[in-house]
Amino acid sequence: MTNHGETTGPFENNDISGHDPFSGLSAPDTHITLRTPAELADALPYLLGYRPEDSMVLVALHDRESGGRFGGRARLGIPANEEDWEAAARQLAQGLVKGSERRGSRPAQMVAYVCQEPAPGESGRDVRRRLERLAQLLRTQCGDLDVPVVEALCIADGRYWSYCCPVEGCCPEDGSPMGLPGTSVLAAAATYAGIQVRGTLRELRARLQPWETSAALEQEAALDAAGMALVPRILDEASRPEVAEETLALAERVMRRFAAAAPVSGTHPADVRDDGLLAHDEAATVILGLQDRTTRDRAAAWMEGAEAGPALRLWRALARRCVGSYGEHAAAPLTLAGWVAWSTGDELEAREALAMALGADPDYLFARLLHQACNEGLDPEAIRRCLRTERPGSARAEAARQTHEAVDAAPGALPAVDGGTSGARAQPDGQVAEPASGTGARRRRRVRSLDGNDSRPAARAARTAGGGRRPTGSRPGPSAAEPSRPATRGPGGTRKRASDQGTTSATASGSGLREPEGDG
Repeated sequence: MTNHGETTGPFENNDISGHDPFSGLSAPDTHITLRTPAELADALPYLLGYRPEDSMVLVALHDRESGGRFGGRARLGIPANEEDWEAAARQLAQGLVKGSERRGSRPAQMVAYVCQEPAPGESGRDVRRRLERLAQLLRTQCGDLDVPVVEALCIADGRYWSYCCPVEGCCPEDGSPMGLPGTSVLAAAATYAGIQVRGTLRELRARLQPWETSAALEQEAALDAAGMALVPRILDEASRPEVAEETLALAERVMRRFAAAAPVSGTHPADVRDDGLLAHDEAATVILGLQDRTTRDRAAAWMEGAEAGPALRLWRALARRCVGSYGEHAAAPLTLAGWVAWSTGDELEAREALAMALGADPDYLFARLLHQACNEGLDPEAIRRCLRTERPGSARAEAARQTHEAVDAAPGALPAVDGGTSGARAQPDGQVAEPASGTGARRRRRVRSLDGNDSRPAARAARTAGGGRRPTGSRPGPSAAEPSRPATRGPGGTRKRASDQGTTSATASGSGLREPEGDG
């Protein structure tokens, strides 16, 4: 425990690493010593980059002998079921300690926070009492890892309480009021250092969530109409490249329109402006076109420079248009939004967008790999280099085109592979033939074509083009960034994938993301 007059540690924005919303900022070397629970409570939004709600947070402290400095942070939502609190506290503590160890610095101490607003009829004092067990679980789990918690705070209803105060009667039962946002010394130093504190995660997610207004019905009708027209063409190998070019050309036109729009103040007005610049049929066409993963990978190259800003706005707008029965289609634009945000240094929005992509489609491997890489603090430059080489006009892309033309001229040079042996088979351009699910014990390996696409079952094409409300089969064409998986409909419309029959592992290589091999 710490006395309320003791020094907990300095705030040093240049020393914060790992899950860091401030990485990439060239701010002056700023040192601020935090001595009291009030200062620690005030520091939390600046440590996370936003104001947490319904959250349990751990902040690592290093260099105990020299007074301590802040390190990595980890956050989880507070489980609604109290029976899950112990497992969540263990996950949070182990994740932060192991992540810090991977980065070469084990924490010496921790600061714990539990943050939740009162429910109807509940006071801040009630929240403090209800979450006391959760705070104790965080302290116990950190103690089991030999990392003591020196302060544990509850923040609710604009007030804070310390669970570690050693002086009986020191802290008011009703808690102590939080300072006004932006009025502390820390707030002034953060502003000077260029550190931006946003609102809440709820406000950030709202920019990416589908519409729930009357316009959603019009957008869903546009998606239905676009699906009838586009899905058969995407499933046809002869017309698929033409659809890809049309999709990317339309996306570029919308991005230029966004870039030329007059700036407005505030995130919500900016999103409303972008929504007004994007027609329903345009949004539907690009959303369905991005379900082809080769097209999506080409769109991912709009990740830096003058293209990044309009691209991120477009991906946000498209995610908001995946309404009604098209919720799963949001995985593509959400993943692209997460990737562009990460590439441009906004790890907070990147993690939220990628987590939402996995919520829309838990089997979306591109989102899974990016989410893992972002959470592990990897450098996105390795992925940027890989995508740059794949852009049309690059030397590697031109070499690949010439190779494909040479292979097309000699169709007998690469015989098809069909076998039931285990292990992935190496394919041209370093692709991996994925196992397909089947009803028998023997599995067949489907070999991809050289352009990274494979043929889809005719039955699915017929079903998708036949006018279903939600053309889930409109996800044709894997790319080098993501293997294809057959999908079938189970009872009640539940989608069953081959990946449900096994586990996968994902790694990041030095030249970019590498897809899992094996049953996935």
